[in-house]
Amino acid sequence: MIQPKKLSNGMRYHLVPFDGTQAVTVLVLTKVGSRQEPDSVWGGSHFIEHLMFKGTERRPNTIDISKTLDRYGAQYNAYTGKDLTGYYVKIDGERTGLAIDLLHDMLFHSHFDPVELDRERGVIIEEIKMYEENPIMHVEDLLEQAMFQGSTLGREIAGTPEMMRSMKREDLIRYRDAHYVPSEMVVVLAGKIPENAKELLEQTFGTVERDGAPVEPVPFVGTEERNVPRVKRQNKPLEQIQIALGFPTVGRAHKDSPAIEILANILGGAMSSRLFIEVRERRGLCYTVRADADAYDDVGAFVVRAGLDEARLDEAMKTILDELTKIKTEGVTDEELQYAKDNIDGSLKLQLENSSKQAEFIGRQELFLSRVKTPEEWMEDTQRVTKEDVLRVAEEILNFKKMSVSAIGPYETDESLLAHFPVIE
Repeated sequence: MIQPKKLSNGMRYHLVPFDGTQAVTVLVLTKVGSRQEPDSVWGGSHFIEHLMFKGTERRPNTIDISKTLDRYGAQYNAYTGKDLTGYYVKIDGERTGLAIDLLHDMLFHSHFDPVELDRERGVIIEEIKMYEENPIMHVEDLLEQAMFQGSTLGREIAGTPEMMRSMKREDLIRYRDAHYVPSEMVVVLAGKIPENAKELLEQTFGTVERDGAPVEPVPFVGTEERNVPRVKRQNKPLEQIQIALGFPTVGRAHKDSPAIEILANILGGAMSSRLFIEVRERRGLCYTVRADADAYDDVGAFVVRAGLDEARLDEAMKTILDELTKIKTEGVTDEELQYAKDNIDGSLKLQLENSSKQAEFIGRQELFLSRVKTPEEWMEDTQRVTKEDVLRVAEEILNFKKMSVSAIGPYETDESLLAHFPVIE
């Protein structure tokens, strides 16, 4: 287990040095996303992320910020999820102090200039349109709308064009000040870390005295069984439709998380997975098909997603649901189990060659979990999973009466889409 260090104001940080790189990644995570947003700032977490790049007192505009980093060939960006926001700079290790100083300046001294704020409204509205018009991306948003209907988990991260036009600056600043506080933030340095890293962090992030009042999200109440799946669709005249099936699972800290990851890997985690072989290789019904498992604090989502030939959707859906039924009734073989463990182990090792992935691996655990595991401990948990564990979680998760469906294709009604599915009994 890896213990966090703390700055004088209580902000947690991790230093993750490793050899073989000249780069360092400085990652700052804060535990706030669209899930925490009241109606008045729906989309506000994402809006704030954009505005952090628009100027501070010391760096008055976007160009001043970007030129500071571009000069040294740095990679930098930010992202917003439903329960976190992240900012990172990957740069020559000799410039670590610059990256730390800039991120601190952006996160705690951005001035949210009203002119820039209004200009950025239009940028985000175009971003919303871009996602809505990209079927591969948008089908996942639709699925979570169906799965988490009635919860803030089911809302679009970026909000709506109407919210972007009406959101008030003072509400955004109040929301930011409540959540961008030391107790809700984690800083991770990974890669070539200078000896004075702690001092650099104390001089910047350690000086933050903001005392906010973070809003805890309402827990997800669960999914009731029903004979007809929950459906969210977008009617578009496509020949290759995008479709996703979702099943609710457990939260990220649950003991069954490793078994669920293995279940997803065996079903659709690689080109040799069950779904890929049966749906694509043997029947030629799709270009892509995969299974993934992701989770929030209190609930997760097991997702099967595919890009399918609309003309053969009946056969494709029967084939996919047959494979899900088979794995929850017959389980998996010893060979499949070990194959999945080896795949997960190898993938993790490859990812962690990158300083950015190292920072994410540690930072997300620190932000959300009660303990931070080393990669070795993480894989030990995976290696302990048995065939019986996989069968049990498959039986519990792959409940067709709790299934949600999203699709983008030529379907004017929910009924016209569900007509391609076998009857749920």
